[in-house]
Amino acid sequence: MTIRQRYDGIISYFQAAMPEARTELHYDSSFQLLIAVMLSAQCTDKRVNTVTPALFEAFPTAETLAEATPEAILEYISSVSYPNSKARHLAEMARMLVSEFGGEVPHTMEELVRLPGVGRKTANVVLGVAFNEATMPVDTHVFRVSHRLGLVTDKAKTPLAVEQALVKHIPQALLSRAHHWLILHGRYVCTAIKPHCLECGLQEYCKFFSKPLLPTNNNKKS
Repeated sequence: MTIRQRYDGIISYFQAAMPEARTELHYDSSFQLLIAVMLSAQCTDKRVNTVTPALFEAFPTAETLAEATPEAILEYISSVSYPNSKARHLAEMARMLVSEFGGEVPHTMEELVRLPGVGRKTANVVLGVAFNEATMPVDTHVFRVSHRLGLVTDKAKTPLAVEQALVKHIPQALLSRAHHWLILHGRYVCTAIKPHCLECGLQEYCKFFSKPLLPTNNNKKS
């Protein structure tokens, strides 16, 4: 199977199985999305969605969040992972939004990654989801699933290398949707531990599934 055949088959499957794939984070604006994505680092979307309603109500704009102390923000996000550093980053991010961007979320990668607590993955999510840019954010799910399916080679050892490989082979118009396909597939089917291979519709394309089982030591003499 060529790499093109693999991509075409996987894309066709996802187009049929998940035609309306989208983020599971809850948000009503690019500002809320940015906050939610920052909170979701090494944390589940489900957990983030439980804390953001009260957080958004308390700090509805960049201006109100910029006036808050990290300690005040921490009261709302204490149940997420790394709450202290995230509270500090949210306060610093909001202050920069107000001081340098008029309280509005910027629309470019270069500007977004200048914000405290915002890396390339977070910036790509905001650009793709909020502004409909053709981006491919790579989180742990996308990284794992891309390798298991054979969409990238073992040489793609970093998120950036995986991103570059996926962008090269996935049509630009499908990139943002493909990001959600891979995340949701990794979240519910191709899980890190005990992937549900027998329930997966991508068996014929998956390099991980096609690998022979390692021999057991059941017959090894003691």
